[in-house]
Amino acid sequence: MAVPSFGTLDVPPDRGPILTVSEVAFGYASGRTTFPLLAVSGVSFSMARGSFTGLLGPNGCGKTTLLKLLSGVLQPAVGTITLQGRPLHGIPRKEAARHIATVPQETHPAFEFTCEEMVLMGRHPHLGAFELEGPADLHIAHTALAATGTAHLARRSYMTLSGGEKQRIVIAAALAQAGDMLLLDEPTTSLDLRAQLDISALLTRLNRQQGVTMLMATHDLNLAASLCDTLLLMRDGHLIAEGPTRDVLTSSAIKQLYDVEADVSFHGGAGHLTVVPLRRLTP
Repeated sequence: MAVPSFGTLDVPPDRGPILTVSEVAFGYASGRTTFPLLAVSGVSFSMARGSFTGLLGPNGCGKTTLLKLLSGVLQPAVGTITLQGRPLHGIPRKEAARHIATVPQETHPAFEFTCEEMVLMGRHPHLGAFELEGPADLHIAHTALAATGTAHLARRSYMTLSGGEKQRIVIAAALAQAGDMLLLDEPTTSLDLRAQLDISALLTRLNRQQGVTMLMATHDLNLAASLCDTLLLMRDGHLIAEGPTRDVLTSSAIKQLYDVEADVSFHGGAGHLTVVPLRRLTP
């Protein structure tokens, strides 16, 4: 079942990239210096509509900060981010949230909600002040549940679900919020192997069949190799490489990114590149 469109910005969707990042920098204040500590520095890239991009890099390299910048939670100190040709900082947060949704590593609601209620929360950016969800919002929520294979869980308490089921519900809520682009932060963390494969298959289907643009930050190189058509490699706040997965995911790139020697080869059975770490190169 197709995920419904939630509208577009004022630029026709088939013109230019959906997202463009130009020389973006952002830093956090430090009590030990008058200068901010740069978490992201001089980052530039663009994403085509319908693409699936992987964001790779070691802990502390700036991946999460970059996701917050792309979602509008943070604003660049330097540079620009444009969403379909419009500066992101000039788009009201509520409007931007109709087009870009974030799927966090974990979601811990403060109260007991059903899965249907969790997904309906994704409709909040589409509602006016004091407006309640109507039949159209409920239809979109049920469509998102069906698209993620969780329609049978609609009446279940979210807190009673398995990790993989919870992640599907969170993705459904993101789809109900924004049909254009999803930002995923480690979507398979702490999931067992079967749940990882289920989430991978779901993301592939949403991207290839529904045309949802995705950017996924992950430490799982094999997951990125299996899902992503484009990779961004990030270290110390800088992009050190970007391009098609088959060109970017190499042994030398992994060495530069993680100080780890790895074997990278095409696996015929899996149908994509696979990465086998061999040894750490630094003390």
